[in-house]
Amino acid sequence: PVRVNTVAGVLAPRPSIHRPCGMNALDLLYIPLALVTAPWWVGKRRAGWRERFGHVEATAPAAGRRRVLLHAVSVGEVAALRHLVPLLTPEVDVVVSTTTDTGLARATQLFGAMSGVRVVRYPLDFSWAVERFLDAVRPDAVGLVELEVWPNFVRACRRRGVPVCIVNGRLSERSARGYSRIRGFFGRVLGQLECVAVQDESYQARFIALGLAPERCHITGSMKWDAASIEDRVEGAEALAAELGVDPNKPLVVAGSTGPGEEALLHRACPAGVQLLCAPRKPERFDEATAAMGTGAVRRTALKAAGRPAAKGTERFVLDTIGELRRAYSLATVVVVGRSFGSQYGSDPIEPVALGKPVVIGPAVSDFAAIVASLRDGGGLVQVEGERLGATLAGLVSDDGAREALATRGREVIRGMQGASARHAAILSRLARADRATSRA
Repeated sequence: PVRVNTVAGVLAPRPSIHRPCGMNALDLLYIPLALVTAPWWVGKRRAGWRERFGHVEATAPAAGRRRVLLHAVSVGEVAALRHLVPLLTPEVDVVVSTTTDTGLARATQLFGAMSGVRVVRYPLDFSWAVERFLDAVRPDAVGLVELEVWPNFVRACRRRGVPVCIVNGRLSERSARGYSRIRGFFGRVLGQLECVAVQDESYQARFIALGLAPERCHITGSMKWDAASIEDRVEGAEALAAELGVDPNKPLVVAGSTGPGEEALLHRACPAGVQLLCAPRKPERFDEATAAMGTGAVRRTALKAAGRPAAKGTERFVLDTIGELRRAYSLATVVVVGRSFGSQYGSDPIEPVALGKPVVIGPAVSDFAAIVASLRDGGGLVQVEGERLGATLAGLVSDDGAREALATRGREVIRGMQGASARHAAILSRLARADRATSRA
């Protein structure tokens, strides 16, 4: 049987459902890999192992409604769904699946109380776990957020006649190089997708180079722009400043998601008399980051434990808590976005720009190249090499007009780039409503 691909406009074969028994070749590959990596999994203290093997509660969609499964690996991908999910729920039921514990917690926080939405844990890609999961969730269409293409899962959906697409697609140059080593295999997996909706031309070119048919790859923009909340005040920001002991009469540079070596760079680059707050990306670096900022640096958790703010005159702070970076950004005179001055691959600058802050970022931004380029080219962000960071900070701290102009242009860029969530909602709704060549299993 065949059905019309409602996005690409081509005929796509839909084999009849076949529920395989036992293990397949991929399972035989996964099992020794799982054994070899078991110590790492144990060290990560992952929860929800029963769910990881496909044991989720079975529920049917509401009467007369179709169901869309959205898979978002972790916190960043979940956050990108903030606007997409409410756009879908008037027409279809939505199941949001995540892989990580932090992603599950964030998805539950955002969507757990929404009518017509369910949050579950995504299974490991063993064929039997995938089949069990799909029997319970029973989607009519699947949207994989950014990438996260697992071959057994895609194959199982294909057998069931469930269209799978990638939304908010991105494929970094580094990832593309890795997939190119298995281009034949990966290309066959991509060939089973209904379509891929990518953020920009560079991602489109990489997907096509790996074997995706050009007519199935569409540029729809990034949902991260839609997730940006443009506001001037963040609840709890003033309380954070008071609890830290930040002096409201002195400028404050807030550096978010910093990586190795960046705290020391920022400590040296920060102009005299300017306060600096660093929020390291990884908790295991909190001690290292504090030491790099000099003997007077204080940690947020230490101040909370003591029940009092830092001593008057303290100018170096470490935000070693989770979930408070947005509040810290709201306090900033200037924001520096980390993991961009060393050998890492950048962090997302949209949030501080949306908060109306002048933002500085380094040259190493390959994971967010398109977003940084849009903001930089629109005059809404400053990108500099590490040796120019000190002069850049000094110039912005001392020039109110330059800061205001940078922040205004940044928000204009964000507003102009929004709309991808609505485009992805239209694709997913259309796929879910399309007549199925095979009945639901």
